[in-house]
Amino acid sequence: MSLTELSPSERAQAAGPCLACLVVLGGVALAVGASFLYLGIDYRALASAESLRLMGRFIAEFFPPDLSGPFLAKVGWGALQTVAVSALGTLLAGLAGALLALPAAGRFGWAARQGARFLLNALRSVPELVWAALMVLAAGLGPFAGLLALALHTTGVLGRLFAEALENTTRDAEQALTQAGSGAVAAFAYGSLPLLLRQCIAYTLYRWEMNIRMATVLGFVGAGGLGQMLYFHLSLFQQAQASSVLIAMFGLVVAVDALSAHWRRDLAPAQG
Repeated sequence: MSLTELSPSERAQAAGPCLACLVVLGGVALAVGASFLYLGIDYRALASAESLRLMGRFIAEFFPPDLSGPFLAKVGWGALQTVAVSALGTLLAGLAGALLALPAAGRFGWAARQGARFLLNALRSVPELVWAALMVLAAGLGPFAGLLALALHTTGVLGRLFAEALENTTRDAEQALTQAGSGAVAAFAYGSLPLLLRQCIAYTLYRWEMNIRMATVLGFVGAGGLGQMLYFHLSLFQQAQASSVLIAMFGLVVAVDALSAHWRRDLAPAQG
């Protein structure tokens, strides 16, 4: 049997190991090994009896969690703040990203496309924590700073996703409506938007899942919510209260993930 009669995978096996693949794997292994040597991590000290004893004592201080009524009310209010910050931040980002996606997809010419893509790249290249630190300086401590930080970073992410989806969507229906005498806005609204809407909603819901987690982290720089409560109680070595906040954070993330996944499953059949 000649090589031309074999499948691509069979031809690859017959040709022997890929030299380039071996070189890349060897380079990655060398880089990882060099990184461990450069960092100089002392694993023996980490696994020593004294270290394990101290870690065990620290973890034990988190139990039992503080389940008193007044404190649970504060935790509930912090959870509502976290949900509100993540939801509003994602909503604002979805609206701004949709507006920027049109020029980023080339709908208004080359110059507008490059400008919109540069703005989207700039927004998402700055991490949420950095945006939060800047917004705390601009707007003060509290949930509003966290909302702005999430909205700015997520605008860059969703705008790029929306633009890519718009570029990959066929314009046949839109062009047919335009040729039939429809205006540009109506042709887009009835021709291309229905093909994009469910996918864009799925992107937004998935990003909301991520923003719930990030909203809790932003509290460490004064952006409110459960994260700020956790930072406060850990700073005072109040591990019992911190344990209750951690449990609330875990429950909130699980609930939002399940809700968002359910909504995205409902959207999936209509996409196919």
